[in-house]
Amino acid sequence: MATTISKEQHDELCVSYASMMLFDGEHEITSEAINTIVTASGNEVEPYWPTLFASLLSKEGKILDLISSGGAASGAAAAGGASGAAAVGGEQAKEEVKAVEEEEEVDMGGGMDMFGDEDY
Repeated sequence: MATTISKEQHDELCVSYASMMLFDGEHEITSEAINTIVTASGNEVEPYWPTLFASLLSKEGKILDLISSGGAASGAAAAGGASGAAAVGGEQAKEEVKAVEEEEEVDMGGGMDMFGDEDY
């Protein structure tokens, strides 16, 4: 079953993968570097894609934020409508978070961990 994607989706995927390769290789993410990887992979993208990604991801730590969030940008828009209700319960939520942070790990004994070794 072959799937087809649009030219825009193809370009975005190519540039995304190139950006992740640069990040993983600990190289600076620039439009030239992205273009080099895309060309080396045998692909062609519209000229604005590498510039767009480089300007977004070249900011210090920005790519780490995007990777860590797991693509939660769409979830943030949905949560925007609930901000009024969240403001009312905000204090209670802060107290619950503090209570969770204050809990200590309790040794339940048992003598073995999940791999069959003894607890140390």
